[in-house]
Amino acid sequence: MFENHFEAIKLLQELAALLRSHPIPTGREMSIHPPFTSLRTVQTAVETDHLPISLGAQTCHFDDRGAFTGEVSAEMLAKLGVIFTIAGHSERRRYCGETDEIVRKKIDAIFRHKMRPILCVGESADERSAGEAHVVVAGQIRAALEDRPVEQIASCVIAYEPLWAIGTGETASAADAQEMCAAIRGELREIAGPAGEETILQYGGSVTPENAAEILAEPDVDGLLVGGASLDATKFMEIVGAAH
Repeated sequence: MFENHFEAIKLLQELAALLRSHPIPTGREMSIHPPFTSLRTVQTAVETDHLPISLGAQTCHFDDRGAFTGEVSAEMLAKLGVIFTIAGHSERRRYCGETDEIVRKKIDAIFRHKMRPILCVGESADERSAGEAHVVVAGQIRAALEDRPVEQIASCVIAYEPLWAIGTGETASAADAQEMCAAIRGELREIAGPAGEETILQYGGSVTPENAAEILAEPDVDGLLVGGASLDATKFMEIVGAAH
């Protein structure tokens, strides 16, 4: 919940200037996920300036329409040209009561309107200390993706968020990211067979320009879900350009 639409367009202009001098590396894709109030403004600017950026949203409601005051549907987002929509972000699970059942219904809606979901999964400090990290994350993945067509699973993005390392003073290493992403990849193979290899796996826990390249060097980490650093155009572009 940062940046009104005036601030969002200023940040986008800064990103656009940096993109002209430092293009996105070949084979890499970049999406930005502004608040709902800035989506239309950002969409217009991206399209007008032909920026190589995919538009994303931070969440959606699972019904297309109805008496849900304050909610925004996947259908509404799709009409704005949104490509990626996040489902099950740790903050929404924690503060907004999003359960695995709700997350699955949101992913249903995202696919129904031809967008791509970014499914967030991750374990708490207590779950990790109890040795249940892999079980918890595997359960979140199966709840969201099991019994779906393999084409949907292949087009999904999964972001691993280690809740124990976000705002706690603890730090997740590149090896921690790799360990869980490898476990996620194994789970996807069981659910979807070879199609599970195509699913993009991201790491999303206090990503910075200093640690981005090391994390991306891990074999099962395909990308990054960037938080606070995305509010600084220079830092964000350093992360986008980090070596793989």
